Amino acid sequence: MKKLSLIVLGIVAIGLMSWNGPIVPGDLIERDLPYLLEFYKTRHQHPEISLQEKETAEALAKELEQLGFEVTRSFGGHGIVGILKNGEGPQILYRTDMDALPMAERTELPYTSKNVPGTDGPGAMHACGHDMHMTTWLGTARALAQMKDQWKGTLMMIGQPAEEIGQGAKMMIDEGLYQKFGVPDYAVGLHCSPTIPAGQVGFGKGYTMANTEKITINVFGKGAHGASPHMSIDPVVIASMIVMDLQTIVSRNIKPTDAAVVTVGVFQSGTAYNVIPDGAKLELTVRTYAEETRLFVHKRIKEITRGVALGAGLPEDMMPEVIIPDVFTPANYNDPELVDHLVASAQKAIGAEQVIDAEPLMIGEDFSRYGLTPEDVPAVLFWLGTAPEERLQSGDLPGLHSPFYYPDPETSIETGVNVTSQGLIDLFNGKS
Repeated sequence: MKKLSLIVLGIVAIGLMSWNGPIVPGDLIERDLPYLLEFYKTRHQHPEISLQEKETAEALAKELEQLGFEVTRSFGGHGIVGILKNGEGPQILYRTDMDALPMAERTELPYTSKNVPGTDGPGAMHACGHDMHMTTWLGTARALAQMKDQWKGTLMMIGQPAEEIGQGAKMMIDEGLYQKFGVPDYAVGLHCSPTIPAGQVGFGKGYTMANTEKITINVFGKGAHGASPHMSIDPVVIASMIVMDLQTIVSRNIKPTDAAVVTVGVFQSGTAYNVIPDGAKLELTVRTYAEETRLFVHKRIKEITRGVALGAGLPEDMMPEVIIPDVFTPANYNDPELVDHLVASAQKAIGAEQVIDAEPLMIGEDFSRYGLTPEDVPAVLFWLGTAPEERLQSGDLPGLHSPFYYPDPETSIETGVNVTSQGLIDLFNGKS
């Protein structure tokens, strides 16, 4: 792999020496695309789930070292940090996530995942596009390493583990990311979109992704035989009433101009059809943008749960238990001024018609944490369109986390590297 990298870089260098005009990222990606496409397929075939990204991280680290980056391994779990210093100027963080999902791939691609279901688990698949994230990340590193005469500053490349479980960014920040490597002036990342056409990118200002939380409610009751319900305090009925009353939080307690989701995804109780159990469990996902809305939803969940339990006649020592973990994935906020700069650069790179406004979504992404430290780093996470033309035409667009999801690799790689490289160079140079 090292010899191949040197050969490819040598070919690119020869090509650049014969080029008379100023080099732009698009010139480099055209030459680099075969190498990046092969890298993408390799990463797709060898996915590693959260907290197990050892080989993936090593592959990225070696690529950066061949480009002249100073690389730190095993930072925040399997995280890596690559630093490329190029004179005085801004410091810019560009992050990719590395982990895959524990699921079996069903795309039938010729380069399908080799991590298949077996005795070791359910298999693994890059069903959220992190293989594409890593490839565009590498392509951007290669482009900027070859264009050092066109920018000044410090490029800080982050390979982050454990995004899928919402822990990776926190792990790296808690280990002292900004204290050891310096506080960046900007933080940038991208995420694959399964619905935006390949060749396009999407930007949103302000909140673009939500606070995401898992809340558990343990309901207690008094069991009895199913033929004697009057002898029970039925936790199934109590939990059912809680589920129904929770639906009023968004519809009746939250302002229509605010955004919130309260979804009950798990309802577990009992083991026998003719026995009233003595407990039930509910698991919820709660999604919000504003912190005050998040805390208000917590308050209403507790009030509703307690109110239903009291109405059912439960004593004080049998009130339901509402478990709200302290750690959650915070909402992503895109700095509006930084968005304007990156949009202008993207329009320059791929044309204004290929840069679209993206609506906010209620999904979560822990990239948000890089902009939520006390240093208040301006951050932007934008969407990379990946939908293949044939799937757009058919209307068959599997979403992220689907075993059938796959991007248009060539177009997505080319667009992602082109847009990101141009955006970072313009930020380094203080222009857009």
